[in-house]
Amino acid sequence: MKALQLTAYGNPDDVIKLIDLPDFGPLAPDEWIIDMEAAPVSPTDQYIIAGIYGELPPLPHGLGCEGIGRVSVVGSGVKHVKVGDRVIAPLLQNTTWSTRIKTNETWQRALPEGNPSQMAQIGMNPVTAFLLLTEFKTLKAGDWVISTSANSAVGRSIIAIAKGRGIRTVNVVRTPDLVDEIKAAGGDVVLAVGPDLVEQIKTATGGANIQLALDGVGGTLTQQLVDSIGLYGIVVLWSRMGGVDPTIQPISILFTGKSLHGFWIVNWLKIPGNREKLTAIFEEIAPLAASGKIVIPVAGEFDLDQYVDAIALASKYSGKAILYPNGRL
Repeated sequence: MKALQLTAYGNPDDVIKLIDLPDFGPLAPDEWIIDMEAAPVSPTDQYIIAGIYGELPPLPHGLGCEGIGRVSVVGSGVKHVKVGDRVIAPLLQNTTWSTRIKTNETWQRALPEGNPSQMAQIGMNPVTAFLLLTEFKTLKAGDWVISTSANSAVGRSIIAIAKGRGIRTVNVVRTPDLVDEIKAAGGDVVLAVGPDLVEQIKTATGGANIQLALDGVGGTLTQQLVDSIGLYGIVVLWSRMGGVDPTIQPISILFTGKSLHGFWIVNWLKIPGNREKLTAIFEEIAPLAASGKIVIPVAGEFDLDQYVDAIALASKYSGKAILYPNGRL
């Protein structure tokens, strides 16, 4: 077996090695093996390599926080998947940049067939989008949600998942040239950041009582979201892609009951029972990706030994680079 291993934190050229590993021995009854098909180079992977992520694995360690593969061997007690099934790899275990992995998680199920470069990306960003839409407010068909960083993988996933539930989206982008692209992706309302954003949102939604805003940018935009939601509404900060900490005026929180929450999928996965919820979550998300309703831009596809080029391309944020550990299909 071959795998990419992180030996230190720093420049990918210097700290990542392509190594040979011994094959897995006899399986326990509840274990099974996945031959990896495709695994993205995600921002999480890049942060881990740089040593700046919220949690870092002990070194040396494998890499790759998401991906898909085919079940190749199952233990005698495994009933939820069978040989030949395409499945999601275990999330955030930093093992998917390898030719084979072993697991005993029980939430996985066979995925619908679809473009492997798209299906490989559903483990992190679309799940985050699903949880942002469902964990903080109970939205019903016809409700509005505001989403910033709407051109990101999470933002695009929010559009598709919300549309499938009849929820309408106000999508905020940081440059006007992205407006038409996100409208074509299904955004109901798409607005560029500006000083009159609050008024634009009010006009576009007919003054709707918006209860949920999802912020991936931070900075002064967070306060604009606070000003755009109704009494007891919630702003959820899931990233700070703007590179600036969010700024909030306490008085606007004090007298309105509005609140700011943070969300990090790593912590959500640690809560007992939550991993088991992934089965139902993927039952809703996977068909959206397989049918092309969730589309996340792909910058390029690479074999495992081309990891330096893949990571370099991914760092330009022009779309995800996809590694094919067992060769491109």
